[in-house]
Amino acid sequence: MTGPADFGTMYIEWPMKIYVSHSRSFDFRSELYQPLRLINGIEWVFPHETSEQTYPVLELIRSGTLNLIIAEVSYPSTGQGIELGWAFLEGIPIICVYRSGLTPGASLRAILKEFLEYSGHEDLINMIENRLKTGIGKEGLL
Repeated sequence: MTGPADFGTMYIEWPMKIYVSHSRSFDFRSELYQPLRLINGIEWVFPHETSEQTYPVLELIRSGTLNLIIAEVSYPSTGQGIELGWAFLEGIPIICVYRSGLTPGASLRAILKEFLEYSGHEDLINMIENRLKTGIGKEGLL
């Protein structure tokens, strides 16, 4: 595949199962997991909620049970890039979010269409809730 993801429209039923991808170089438990838990109707998969062990994300991606990935891309992470590449190849929609004042890696823009910039917890929650209400397609955000 070349260029940003474009897989055609697929509407997702609620409740959704969402994997949260991120770097380990920030306090993701309080800065990411805690605010996202406030969004109702989601089966969240937080890979490092209780363990620092590598999460079997490839198996999850291939299982066919995952509706979406939310990728916090404020900090560079080779492992995250691999996860997102797997999801892209399997056609799983990806929402990238990043904190204001930080710049996501340029290589992510080769496969992903839209990046949402947020300024704090409340902004992150509102932005994701609004995008989920708008709809998710196989090409990402509708």
